Amino acid sequence: MAANSSRGGSSFYNANAAPYRSREGLSTRPAAASDEIQLQIDPMQGDLDDEIVGLHSQVKRLRTIAQDIGTEAKYQSDFLNQLQMTMIKAQAGVKNNVRRLNKKIIQNGSNHVVQVVVFTLICFFMVYMWSKMSRK
Repeated sequence: MAANSSRGGSSFYNANAAPYRSREGLSTRPAAASDEIQLQIDPMQGDLDDEIVGLHSQVKRLRTIAQDIGTEAKYQSDFLNQLQMTMIKAQAGVKNNVRRLNKKIIQNGSNHVVQVVVFTLICFFMVYMWSKMSRK
């Protein structure tokens, strides 16, 4: 058999391998030219049907949960893609505005800097004069 040769002649695939039984009523049989294990279920174990029904309901719940996770993952992925596109558009807008601002500064020269400095000096002078007059 291919199964015995690939496993080194192990008795795991042997029908008389009682030490490898996983549960009451279950035993292994050698599969025909395959690496699969076939199980023989003892019909005396009646509670296996209940376990199968319980496992079936758990599989249904897990399937529903997996579908919900998949739906949420798709929603999150779409949201991130939209956010990324919004950020790209915002970066392009900021870049264009900075370019326009630089053009305006170059066209008007540094005249506005002088105006801001003069305005600041006038404001400080007025605050200084007001503080001097309020003390008297």
